Amino acid sequence: DVFVYVAAFGLFTDVSYQTDQKLKNALGHAAYVLEGMKRLTNIPSYELKITIGDNIIEGEYMIGMITNARSVGGVKDIMGKEVDFADGEFEVSYEESIRGRDVFLVQSTFPNSDNLMELLLMIDAAKRASARRIIAVIPYFGFARQDRKDRPRISIAAKLMADLLTTAGVTRVITMDIHADQIQGFFNVPVDNIFASKIFVPYIESLNLPNLMVASPDAGGTRRAASYAKMLNTVFSICHKQRSKPNAIEQMLLIGDVKDKDVILIDDMIDTAGTITKAGQLIKDSGARSVRAVATHPIFSGSAMERIENSVFDEVIVTDTIPLTNPSSKIHVLSTAPLFAEVIKRVENYESLSDLFKK
Repeated sequence: DVFVYVAAFGLFTDVSYQTDQKLKNALGHAAYVLEGMKRLTNIPSYELKITIGDNIIEGEYMIGMITNARSVGGVKDIMGKEVDFADGEFEVSYEESIRGRDVFLVQSTFPNSDNLMELLLMIDAAKRASARRIIAVIPYFGFARQDRKDRPRISIAAKLMADLLTTAGVTRVITMDIHADQIQGFFNVPVDNIFASKIFVPYIESLNLPNLMVASPDAGGTRRAASYAKMLNTVFSICHKQRSKPNAIEQMLLIGDVKDKDVILIDDMIDTAGTITKAGQLIKDSGARSVRAVATHPIFSGSAMERIENSVFDEVIVTDTIPLTNPSSKIHVLSTAPLFAEVIKRVENYESLSDLFKK
């Protein structure tokens, strides 16, 4: 049997904004799993549940409820529960036996740190409940940008994340477009890094852009841009940036001819949107006919939404690995549900994952 829990404990506080926001996050993560897991027709028996506090929502009712609950209104009366401790500490538990079963825990680890703590506690609880395998499905692997010691007296947070998950008891990790491939080597358990290109490439092809060209907003993304260019049978260009400090760009130069091209900027994430909007402006000023941005993880911190709204982009295409808090007419969200559902099915049935990404 496959037993899927969405880690979403300790959601509610007395502050209504936090209540609504945390519920939005939980429902956002749950939605793509619930919708996608309906494709698991080859598994003879499976259960699908969200556990929040002492409340378990399951079955078709749960799927319909998630679909209707994206606006959050009225849902907290059904699913809400105060945290167990007045200081905000929370406790997790499985409300039925999971002994000898495969447990897939779905949780992105973007800030705040409650998301990470919920996942760690759920892993530990599953281990102590004698689950056979504990697979952490982490669509957005947080802290991945801190993957090396590039200056004195700093931590390597990505390695610490790997140690925490492994010590808690995870037996496998599934993630999407992890920021640095070498992070897989920080783990002593298997790590499956799923490529969002499986979602983005068909969408880009459906746009039928006559003079398509791929671009990378920085030199670090050259390999990613080259991969997309190969899949789309086109060429690519590079924007080279120099930073004076984190999230601050000092200078940017364009390598390649973009005149009269329909350019797609490819990146793994958009944080403050400073780099990608500046790259888009540079490409547009260099004669591109249209500019679009594609990024797997929509972090959108600080003034990101304002920068995107005021940018030259015709469209910004992202996935739902992180739930959006503010809608925008320029942002188009693609669901990761079918892809993660297929990956979960293949992991459970010991089928090849590499075959999934062969074009």
